[in-house]
Amino acid sequence: MSHGRRSAPASSPPRPSDPAASAGGRGGGGKPPGEVRVIGGLWKRSKLPVPDRPGLRPTPDRVRETLFNWLGQDLTGWCVLDAFAGSGALGFEAASRGAAQVWLVERDAAIARTLSATRERLGAEAVQVVCTDAIAWMSRAEPGRFDLVLLDPPFDAALLAPALARAAPLVAPTGLLYVEAGEPLAAPPEGFEPWRSLRAGAVHAQLLKRTA
Repeated sequence: MSHGRRSAPASSPPRPSDPAASAGGRGGGGKPPGEVRVIGGLWKRSKLPVPDRPGLRPTPDRVRETLFNWLGQDLTGWCVLDAFAGSGALGFEAASRGAAQVWLVERDAAIARTLSATRERLGAEAVQVVCTDAIAWMSRAEPGRFDLVLLDPPFDAALLAPALARAAPLVAPTGLLYVEAGEPLAAPPEGFEPWRSLRAGAVHAQLLKRTA
């Protein structure tokens, strides 16, 4: 963990939800695009393969671009968890921008193999790929370990509530929790408040910051 090397998010009030042009999301319908590209950082424009697997659809480019504008372009020293990693687009984007440790947790063995191959191809030494159930893994993880936790479970799998319950304790005192879902959160987990949000087609993306 970075232990204080990241700054607390700015104290500006949350922006209203912004409409975005591109639709999609991990749990959305339709066939995956085959590949996506890293938007910024060390591996900018590098291709990330997207296997044709049930329930897998990567975070749309516009959503990823907006998220990393919110976070800032330099994530040097951050410890990041990308649960339900899928294509790994969010986690590799964080590593590309300097994150010191990025954990990609993915239950599907075929997808995990693809993530491992991408890690090797990019020489992404900060990235660790774990093939296991994300909720079970988070249940065993060290509390307060992560500067940023990225949650993008399949929209139709009823996993968001248990994932939030396991993810919230893992976020560091000045950390952030990103949630991507098919509908907006009814309420943030205890100890968090909304900071940024957007809607892109069927995707509702929200960035929460820890308050306690």
